[in-house]
Amino acid sequence: MPLTIHDTLHREKRVFTPRDENRVTLYVCGPTVYDFAHIGNARPPVVFDVLVRLLRRTYGADKVIYARNVTDVDDKINAKAFKEGVPISEITARYEAAYLEDMGRLNVSPPDLAPHVTDHMDAIVAQIQAIIDHGCAYAAEGHVLFDVSSYETYGKLSGRNLDDMIAGARVEVAPYKKNAHDFVLWKPSKENEPSWPSPWGYGRPGWHIECSAMIEANLGLPIDIHGGGIDLVFPHHENEIAQGVCAHGHAHGEASHAEYSRYWMHNGFLTLDGEKMSKSLGNILLPHALLEKLPGEVIRWALLSAHYRQPLDWNDELLERSRKNLDRLYGVLQDTREAPAGTDLAFQQRTTASFYAALEDDLNTPEAMSRLFALGDMVRNAKAVWKPELSREAMAADSRTALPDLRSAFIEAAQVLGVLHSAPEEWFSAGVSDDLRTEVEALLEQRAAARAAKDWPEADRIRDRLNALNVVVMDGPQGATWRVKG
Repeated sequence: MPLTIHDTLHREKRVFTPRDENRVTLYVCGPTVYDFAHIGNARPPVVFDVLVRLLRRTYGADKVIYARNVTDVDDKINAKAFKEGVPISEITARYEAAYLEDMGRLNVSPPDLAPHVTDHMDAIVAQIQAIIDHGCAYAAEGHVLFDVSSYETYGKLSGRNLDDMIAGARVEVAPYKKNAHDFVLWKPSKENEPSWPSPWGYGRPGWHIECSAMIEANLGLPIDIHGGGIDLVFPHHENEIAQGVCAHGHAHGEASHAEYSRYWMHNGFLTLDGEKMSKSLGNILLPHALLEKLPGEVIRWALLSAHYRQPLDWNDELLERSRKNLDRLYGVLQDTREAPAGTDLAFQQRTTASFYAALEDDLNTPEAMSRLFALGDMVRNAKAVWKPELSREAMAADSRTALPDLRSAFIEAAQVLGVLHSAPEEWFSAGVSDDLRTEVEALLEQRAAARAAKDWPEADRIRDRLNALNVVVMDGPQGATWRVKG
């Protein structure tokens, strides 16, 4: 089935048709690198990583261009650099490296392009000048501001009416502004802040113009898909559209939005135990800290467990459930590790058709996960009747015995979700010492013998010992697997 996307602008699902099937473009707003990312910041890169994997499978890896920017000019960056007495480049390099490390441990594939604001000052200045030239921005007291009244359809993405926004404004309007909602494209830097030359004096760009300029410079307009968190719809993405189209003289007409991005996708909010994360509540949760205690795939699975457009509540129960789900999937791999790789690609594609249909339905990862479990059950059933002495042709003739191809299809589907990248032995023994491994394996043998002999007191004694060792035992058709509790 074709890929459908819920387009924020049109407020409905639309069949995805790229402008050019040989060059599919996607831009996602990336990190502002002044501190470690929190768990809510991790949701967009994980969600859109799945989308990119799906697009690359559909159109070809070399035909999808994915850009995720790095904001390395910002008030918070300036404040931290001033506090530490170092250049902003030292702050941004430190936290960009931490962000990339965290994303790597979440199995987030690197983007094709990672444009930095500081590398695009010429493009930013040029775009601002173009907006002025088309009568949609003005210079005042060292600032350049976008004139929102010049853009007919301002507010369409977010569904906000400009007149209502102006009437309801409770902000103090700077004296150099024509309208309350005019926003900054360029502003003078304060003393000791980084600054760059421009026709309007030394200064630095406003937040919104940075993405508009980097998109045009790196991908060209219009792009196919623009993604980000739901919190960016207004004002950031609303302002991006206004700048991007007005720089090219498209300030009028309903179709002007299409000159910037053909589709808009936004993921929902993430809460922590039912509350919005905030520094004032002291409930900011960092993947950087979580990854010291949990495998990255557990965090990734948890982030994908709700549909991307829906809210996701983060709690210990979600993490434990995610760990158990991955244990089950890795158990399938461990129980069938002797099967060779499959070679019947047509059979594998038929087998995974329902899995991909779920993802193609507006990236429905919960449904895709359900179908992945069903595929895992098929692999286990095939294992039960598999006869390795049969020829490959004989095995492929009966889906119950086509274990190699079923297992290969299962792995390929899982890896589109970004999981099952480890060997099962590594998954179940991660962080386990040789002494503990030896003791647990011996206890499991004793447990199996006690249960076979129906010596329940001895089985209970062994269970208590395993619990004391903080070991979780998972019984399966092919025997028991185990791991240390997370």
